[in-house]
Amino acid sequence: MCGIAGVFNTNQKPVSLLLIQKITRALNHRGPDGEGFFVENNVGLGHKRLAIIDVSTKGAQPMTSKDDQWVVSFNGCIYNFLELKQELRRRGHEFVSSSDTEVLVEGLAAYGPDFFQRLDGMFAVAAWHKKTKTLILSRDRYGVKPLYYWFNGQTLVFASEIKAIIKHPDYQVGVNPSALNEYFTFQNLFRFHTLFKDIYLLPPANTVKINHHSTFVKHHSWWDYDFSQPDEQMTFMDAKEETKRLMENAVARQMVADVPVGSYLSGGMDSGSMTALASRHVSRLTTFTGGFDMSEVSGVEANYDERRDAELMANYFKTEHYEQVMNAGDLRWSLPRVVWHLEDLKVGMSYPNYYISRLASKFVKVCLQGTGGDELFGGYPWRYYRVFQSLNQQAFFDNYYGFWQRMVPDEHKTNLFQPQVAQAMNFGETRGVFEGVFTFNDHLNYQTAEDHIQNSLYFEIKTFLPGLLLVGDKLSMANGLEERFPFLDNALADFAQKIPVKHKLGNLEMMKRIDENEFRDKRKIYQEFNDGKNVLRKAMQDFLPEKIINRKKQGFSAPDESWYRGENAQYIKELLLNKRTISSEFINPQYIEKIIDEHTNKRINHRLLIWSFMNFEWWCKIFLNNEKVDI
Repeated sequence: MCGIAGVFNTNQKPVSLLLIQKITRALNHRGPDGEGFFVENNVGLGHKRLAIIDVSTKGAQPMTSKDDQWVVSFNGCIYNFLELKQELRRRGHEFVSSSDTEVLVEGLAAYGPDFFQRLDGMFAVAAWHKKTKTLILSRDRYGVKPLYYWFNGQTLVFASEIKAIIKHPDYQVGVNPSALNEYFTFQNLFRFHTLFKDIYLLPPANTVKINHHSTFVKHHSWWDYDFSQPDEQMTFMDAKEETKRLMENAVARQMVADVPVGSYLSGGMDSGSMTALASRHVSRLTTFTGGFDMSEVSGVEANYDERRDAELMANYFKTEHYEQVMNAGDLRWSLPRVVWHLEDLKVGMSYPNYYISRLASKFVKVCLQGTGGDELFGGYPWRYYRVFQSLNQQAFFDNYYGFWQRMVPDEHKTNLFQPQVAQAMNFGETRGVFEGVFTFNDHLNYQTAEDHIQNSLYFEIKTFLPGLLLVGDKLSMANGLEERFPFLDNALADFAQKIPVKHKLGNLEMMKRIDENEFRDKRKIYQEFNDGKNVLRKAMQDFLPEKIINRKKQGFSAPDESWYRGENAQYIKELLLNKRTISSEFINPQYIEKIIDEHTNKRINHRLLIWSFMNFEWWCKIFLNNEKVDI
């Protein structure tokens, strides 16, 4: 786990070592254990190291292949590197380290860029091929490790984080209005642009090749999810047993490290599964939980604190357990730091993630995370049941687009944005962006209830999951911590896509029989059902306490609805409604005032939108106004 950066001048202009050092050192927080640089004529690669596997200098980067043709700067971890290493040895390749980086660079020497498809792991790779003078960038299947780039036709700058790219003297920071429109529709970006003008995120499972003939960056996609071909002959017992076996293998595979490994433990089934299986490999596993001060919290948020269930599991598995308790005042201190690290604003209220990763980093360098279980095994049934009886593709799109406009509906955007900003936007564009997630894939069907649910799974794993992974990477690396995701093991993920919907959702057949005329009652059922991940629950019943197996899903979220009306109400107004508010150049202050008033007076819960307003204001302060953040 590290940070990578580099520059390639396609116009043959020499690259300065000082420039490579400057942009790479913007990533110091990602790699406190060392740094390295490679500069040759018009190309330069930089690396900041967080030493996890082979912590000796033999694992330092950038690393050159034995045939002196490939130079690699790599961020991530390859879990099947030992198997690949044996294969490469049989082909005559020699190794001097025990690092996965050396396997990667020798694999490129043996197979070229096709080798990326053989990797089981998380990675963002920059590889320079000396003979052909070609720069190759690639990213893992799921998008765990980020890789951004900017290309003006003559200079390509890439990095693990945008803050390194904007250090290049030729780049001028500006706002991308199309991304701003998308963000305030979905609280996410479904396309691979960013709020920064002309800076893009390389899509997952994509490789690009750039040489001196390149005038643009052409993506080559080499893998995608496919839920459209389930094995309908698979029995529930077969699904359960194979899920169990693959889960055990995935956790064992991702325990590989030469440094301490721990696990998050939220109190739910996904993190509990990680802890249960990991504790079988470590005599005293270290676990971490985030909790909240609930003294002034009411309503549904009164159940947001998960410490009691986490403590139950910590005692059950005899882990060395630590807790971080957050209160309303923690938002003010952390928010600028969170935005500085995130840069590329994405899903949800993420500052609790910052605090819990900071806690974990004091004890371990690697932490297992349960992300991915919901998306692969159907953990959001109340979403799928909204659209599963759609009559056709158009009805499906209509229903689901309305649900995923999490922020501001299209018809309200003229009130949201300032007139000069609105003129640069196409408000209807976001509907096409939404539909494009589906229409990009030719394999999707829209005939049956199962089809609609499979399409929902595809949509969420292509949009919501990448946002969660990006937030996880940025806020863990803010604290020099590597997060790993056993649910995103290749074999487990491939199998999960073949499991029929009827095995994932326990009440599917009953939901099919609900009369369409009972819509009001059905909406209530949507919110109450907790029948997702059925096969996963059964697969884990031999490892987890029954209370955890049957526990209703609870996301890791602070009780911000209450806190925004209480202790943080004044801070929100000070930040968003004063003469120094920079984002008022883009967002209408009267609209923000209306939203805050509706939330404060309990007419509408606007916690997601208020969070996004605060994030964007700090984004403007830091990246447009150059305000310094004390990191």
